[in-house]
Amino acid sequence: MIAIDAVHKAFGPKQVLRGVSLEIPDGQTTCIVGKSGCGKSVLLKIIVGLLRPDRGTVRIGGTPIGGLPQLALYAVRRRIGYVFQGAALFDSLTVWENVIIGLYEHGERRFEVLDAEARRVLQAVGLVPSPEEVGLDSHEREYALLCAKKPSDLSGGMRKRVGVARALVGSPEYILYDEPSTGLDPVTSEQIDHLIKDLQQRLGVTSVVITHDMFSVFNVADTVAMLHDGVVWFSGSVEAFRHSSDPVVQEFIERFVAPYERA
Repeated sequence: MIAIDAVHKAFGPKQVLRGVSLEIPDGQTTCIVGKSGCGKSVLLKIIVGLLRPDRGTVRIGGTPIGGLPQLALYAVRRRIGYVFQGAALFDSLTVWENVIIGLYEHGERRFEVLDAEARRVLQAVGLVPSPEEVGLDSHEREYALLCAKKPSDLSGGMRKRVGVARALVGSPEYILYDEPSTGLDPVTSEQIDHLIKDLQQRLGVTSVVITHDMFSVFNVADTVAMLHDGVVWFSGSVEAFRHSSDPVVQEFIERFVAPYERA
């Protein structure tokens, strides 16, 4: 479980988080929503240790991450996969190099270990078919072709899948997604939603999704937390969120849900 207790964060005079408390249950997908600038991405970066809160604590699987020495913080981070907004792939690296860069930076140099992990995660996100599906020769050919490509050779959806594959390296317990559908067309966004849901169910990971896309929320979430005025304004099941009578929640949903049925 990820436990967030009374977290505050300000940037200069701007108070972004004003005492956020939230428990994110294991083995489920939790969507964190809210208006632009409400602190969703800031909270995600605090969870992974990229930002430090001004006050309050964050515990990952019972381990408080505030004040940890650097090596101990790295050990906690290896339990977390992070999918950056826009995938954040390195343009000068191949797909294979982008996927294994974290393992490489942590000192792994054995090609067979790096290649086996790249193959596993690229297959897990549906970019490479399994040998059972297409035969060994076709599998090896498609794997080699994909691994040699640069990010500029990929569609937006494929780049996002490569970003997810990179987050899966090392079999993390938690995967954090920062606006995974931003910049994608509706069809590709739905494919990424299905991928998030499939990975959570198939691998048993705990997923945290920052999004403003209500269709994605209703598609993938088990629980929803809404940030408003620097605090958790709502926390509960996706159905409770969808049918909430709270005027702030209703206004937020109505602003984004117009193209879809609420019933």
